[in-house]
Order: sequence, then C-alpha cells, then structure tokens
Amino acid sequence: MPAVTVENPLALPRVAAPADAVARPVLAVTTAPSGFEGEGFPVRRAFAGISYQHLDPFIMMDQMGEVEYAPGEPKGTPWHPHRGFETVTYIIDGIFDHQDSHGGGGTITNGDTQWMTAGSGLLHIEAPPESLVLSGGLFHGLQLWVNLPAKDKMMAPKYQDIRGGSVQLLTSPDGGALLRVIAGELDGHQGPGATHTPITMVHATLAPGAEVTLPWREDFNGLAYVLAGRGTVGAERRPVHLGQAAVFGAGSSVTVRADDKQDSRTPDLEVVLLGGRPIREPMAHYGPFVMNTRDELMQAFEDFQKGRLGTVPAVHGMTETGPQG
Repeated sequence: MPAVTVENPLALPRVAAPADAVARPVLAVTTAPSGFEGEGFPVRRAFAGISYQHLDPFIMMDQMGEVEYAPGEPKGTPWHPHRGFETVTYIIDGIFDHQDSHGGGGTITNGDTQWMTAGSGLLHIEAPPESLVLSGGLFHGLQLWVNLPAKDKMMAPKYQDIRGGSVQLLTSPDGGALLRVIAGELDGHQGPGATHTPITMVHATLAPGAEVTLPWREDFNGLAYVLAGRGTVGAERRPVHLGQAAVFGAGSSVTVRADDKQDSRTPDLEVVLLGGRPIREPMAHYGPFVMNTRDELMQAFEDFQKGRLGTVPAVHGMTETGPQG
C-alpha cells in the first residue's frame, strides 16, 4: 500500500490533541458488506448500516479492491450520470483514467485524488488504461460521495486533480503514525483539496503498537474506516479491523491505535479518518443523483433522459446504458 510515504516521519510536523481535549466516544462499529460496482470490480460498502444523521455531509464510500488482477481482468464503469454532490476518488495502488461529457478527464495513480464536483450534472466514465488491462496488476482505492448544500447543487461541474505529492504530510509525536491530509485541515495544517462543504479527509498509517490522538473540530462529525490491518478506536479501545467503520460521538479529539501484531501481508494499520460539518438539509438520494426533494430527483432523471446532462463523446463509440451508482 504505497500511496505517499516518507523514509523518516520524524522529519515531518507533529500533531497531537491538547491534554484538555475531550475524547470522542465510539458510538458504533459496523462491518462493510462486499459487492460489485460498474463492470464488476469488487467493492466494500464502507458506510452501510450507518444512520445518515451520523454520516452527514457524507453519503457513501466504497473501498475499491484491494484486488490483484490477472491480465485482461481490470474493470471500470460504463458511462453514467451524476448530479447534486461531489465524488472523491483516491487511488492508493494502481491507475485509473476518467473522462466526462464536458471534455474533462485525466489519469490518477498511486496516492492521487480526483475530486469531481458534479453540481448541475454531467456524464462520467472511469476505467483502467489499456496497459493495465493487458498486464493486470494491483488495484486499490476509495470513492467517497460528499453532499452539496441546496444552494450549490446546480453549480457548474468542475474538477480538482490532487497529485499525491501535494498532500500535507504530518506525524504523531513519536513518529509512529504517518498522516496524509488530503482535504481540509488538521491542527492548522491544510490539505490541498478545496471543498464546498467543510470536511477533513486524512489517510493514516500506524506502525504496529503506535497510537495517535488527534484534535478534531467539535462542529464536525467523526468517522474512521479501516483499509487494512487491525487495531482499536477511541479511548475505550474498541477493536476494529479491515472493512470496519467506527462512528465517533461528540468531543474534540479522536484516538486510533494499531495492534502490536499485524499479519505479514498488512504490516501496518491503514485508516481513513473523515469529518465534516453536517448540512442538515433534507436529502433525496436515488442512484447517481443526490437532491433535496423527490421532485428534484424526478427532474434529474428527466434531464438525463433528454440529454441535458451531456452526451457521450462519439470517439468512444459507446452508448449510455442507464444510470449507474
């Protein structure tokens, strides 16, 4: 799991919650069910079973892979529409191409993030490049959906391509944790991702036995999802492992600890920490559209069916088969 790493974490800025910080309790630990997305790549539905009142402003998150493809096996998604939210695609291992009906697109690879504000809507496709299809190889990533407030849902679509080298790297006081701030800020250190809805997104790698207690904004919610390894969350040390999510309650700090022993395939504990300011607006979500009312959802489907979200570029010789997730 390379993502972005450093040889000597102790050369990085160090962060820790102040001594008087109020520890956030762990309200729940859930296990992600497994499924398939797009043309058949394996995913874990990271937030399945978590009430939206604890997720807001996040809608869903899929862990894509980790999978070792044989030659000819790599898969992506067909063309599909989006409206009303932002998608955050974080590639940890492997490579993915993306393109939209407005002419945007690019390639993201180890440690890169592609941030797409769907806004008023577009058609989009994600697929492995031909070279990866031919060779096979490791693929692992995340896709997070972040809601937009009503006032921003119909804004013009746009992208941010965040290269792995631009993320803010931090560590814990003893150097046992490498913290990659992808978006938002942590203890005054700003990540590169600019968000309409205030959030913090951190990918943390903890060495065996390492523990980190981070300051966490009190007006944000708090979530942790385990990408690999095993450990505990919260001051009460609730056990968590690969594919599990933890929901934190109110407070001003979050704690994560790696077990002293990890398996040989996963030497460290890998966790994504998420926090955001709840939007607290009605949400109507169906398939690839996230709006505020049922009428707005129906309008989104009508606009898609009538081609108002864009058309598939003819160069691909592909036709739209219907809404995808």
